[in-house]
Amino acid sequence: MAEVGEPGIRHAAVLGRPVAHSLSPVLHNAAYRALGLSWHYSALDCGVEELETALAERAGWAGFSLTMPLKRAGLEIAADVSERAAIVGATNTLLPHDAGWRADNTDVDGVLGAIGETSMRPSAVTVLGAGGTAQAVVAAVAELGLGECSVLVRDRSRTAQLQGTAERAGVTLEIGNLTVDARALQADLVVSTLPAGAADTLAAASWRPGQVLLDAVYAPWPTAIAEGAVAAGATVLSGVLMLLHQAMAQVVLMTDRPAPAQAMRAALRGAQPAAGV
Repeated sequence: MAEVGEPGIRHAAVLGRPVAHSLSPVLHNAAYRALGLSWHYSALDCGVEELETALAERAGWAGFSLTMPLKRAGLEIAADVSERAAIVGATNTLLPHDAGWRADNTDVDGVLGAIGETSMRPSAVTVLGAGGTAQAVVAAVAELGLGECSVLVRDRSRTAQLQGTAERAGVTLEIGNLTVDARALQADLVVSTLPAGAADTLAAASWRPGQVLLDAVYAPWPTAIAEGAVAAGATVLSGVLMLLHQAMAQVVLMTDRPAPAQAMRAALRGAQPAAGV
């Protein structure tokens, strides 16, 4: 763990393990340049057991993005928790607070922002997977005004945390098996939160025009499931859009200024030109 700050520069960072691949520095530093701020955003390798010390050493920093495996640990350390982070059951954002750190969750903004790039207002949503990203999707479903959604998983025994999120959000889950012929794949909006390669067999599902598929994976892009959906006439959104919109929301929280969307999008496109942004 390094980079504890330089005089005259305000610092922020993404913490996680692994973290060297993160595109968050590209997005946040582009925002700071566009806003004319003498700020610097870095990527710092940090595990769960190191998080409390890392935060204590950087008490004067503007804030932190948290990625795996820190999203639940950050919630436990926080002195104050936003309603959204409490509903999700995880935090991806820590902000300075009088008593320590305030936990928030902009992963939900990432989901809503990506969907908002289409004209779709879904009446039925299906989530693929039951991990941390799926929890953010379920919270987004509630904010879209829907009271239920379907979830397709490979292992039903690993849905307890997702069901907890659904209960807190007031969303009823219908859990089914992740198969290529699952009826739930016909929903207006399908959000895959599965890791790269895990959804490949669903490329052969009965996709149709009018559907929207949001795939959390963006490297490599396009994924097999994205190619299958596009070939059938569906609209496909890359997970890189989720990354963009959650970072925009973090910039607002950390700087108290509007996020420079065009500058951030251009920086992301420059860093990942084939990622679907």
